[in-house]
Amino acid sequence: MASKILVWLRNKASQLKMEISALYLAYKRKETPFFAKAVAITAVVYALSPIDLIPDFIPILGYLDDLIILPILIYFALKLIPKPIMEECREQAKDLWRDGKPKKWYYAIPIIAVWLLAAVLIVKAIWF
Repeated sequence: MASKILVWLRNKASQLKMEISALYLAYKRKETPFFAKAVAITAVVYALSPIDLIPDFIPILGYLDDLIILPILIYFALKLIPKPIMEECREQAKDLWRDGKPKKWYYAIPIIAVWLLAAVLIVKAIWF
């Protein structure tokens, strides 16, 4: 029973990785509507960010935010992005992971920039 659950979880994690990659590719497309791009990039940044709304070290709640917030963001992004675009992006996403993890470190720049901005705003709010 436990092995079936682990296999199911691995499959879901693999699907999630592909969906996040496809959402990133859809975000870069000109044909994707603006609001869909905003939701898609929010989902990608949240998925890749090491910082969560509820830290993972808090028992149960730390993982629940990942299990609730991320699927909701993905769901809304998928509803907003036209199906033909999403299908093409899913096919392209398969190629991204063919040789293992993508090694383009500069994908982390937007994530780092958002968290640095948040840190600056928090420090500014505290000291001023």
